[in-house]
Amino acid sequence: ELEVSRSLALAFVALIAVLPEYAVDFVFAWNAASDPAQAHYATANMTGSNRLLIGFGWAVVALLFWNRRRRQPLLLDPRQKLEMTFLLLATGWAFTIFFRTLVIDGPGGAAGSLNIVDSIVLVALFVAYMAMSSRGKAAEEHEVVVGPMAAIAALPRPKRRLALLLMFIVPAVVIFSVAEPFAESLVATGKDVGVDEFFLVQWVAPLASEAPEIGIAFYFAIRGMGAMAMGVLISSKVNQWTMLVGTLPIVYSVSLGALGQLPMDTRQVDEFLITAAQSLFAVLLIVAMRMYWPGAVALLLLFIIQFFFTGETGRLVFSSIYLGLAFLIMAASRARRQAAWNMLAWAAKGFRAPGPAPVPGEA
Repeated sequence: ELEVSRSLALAFVALIAVLPEYAVDFVFAWNAASDPAQAHYATANMTGSNRLLIGFGWAVVALLFWNRRRRQPLLLDPRQKLEMTFLLLATGWAFTIFFRTLVIDGPGGAAGSLNIVDSIVLVALFVAYMAMSSRGKAAEEHEVVVGPMAAIAALPRPKRRLALLLMFIVPAVVIFSVAEPFAESLVATGKDVGVDEFFLVQWVAPLASEAPEIGIAFYFAIRGMGAMAMGVLISSKVNQWTMLVGTLPIVYSVSLGALGQLPMDTRQVDEFLITAAQSLFAVLLIVAMRMYWPGAVALLLLFIIQFFFTGETGRLVFSSIYLGLAFLIMAASRARRQAAWNMLAWAAKGFRAPGPAPVPGEA
């Protein structure tokens, strides 16, 4: 934060934190060009990581903070209206991917796809988000830092920047070097022990790769730093819901040697729908920049219960539940409606300052 704004710093940290997801997904998307059977693994890992981040990460952070702060709701940093706005926009586009499948293939269509148009829109959203994040001010040199941070902050600026750069590059190299053997061994393990490989890729791989950032967020929440905890996870969600999804068709096309569409079968399309529906419900829960324990409990329970209903009907039912709850909380809360409208209006105006206005009842 001595070099860039807090929003941009969190965005960079979140980008490194979700690199395991990028690496594993890129392996599957790359291999799908020569082995179409691997295409569904790419979307499995992507949908699993997104749902895990919200259904488990956001929910438990809010509950830990609620317990730590004597039953107080978790109040988000007002600066995170930027992330919330981009999550609303990305979630809106995600629904177009599902409806495009219905229009092209008709009800019950056997396939859908992620294409280059999705890449352009979602990557553009991510680039705009990073550009907006960089507009904030860096921390002052005299601000108090302790521990390893103090040692780095005390370095001359050129050496400090080099140290920061290396702390991003080294983890990235390590993560990408182990991604392919990890992805291949996960699928092979599923075949050997008779476990559904789709399930392993969708839930076990994200659980392993998301553990560090979720663990850090839990630590912040236990310390009573709820806004910081949610900040890390919300920034990660923006990364995964824009850049990660948007780059999959690009990786697939590069491997294919031509412009192509990453195919999705019926199950993958359903998984994408439930992921978009969960995202909409979760974003609307905290759109007024606060999260209460009932919302956190709802996210966690729905996330857990879904494992007992894995068929097509179950996926559609859970999608409907998420969408129904999203409608109910918007209908019941004027503050949420006003906050969502302010964010969308801010985006429509090109994100010109001062940003979304506060709403009644907002901290």
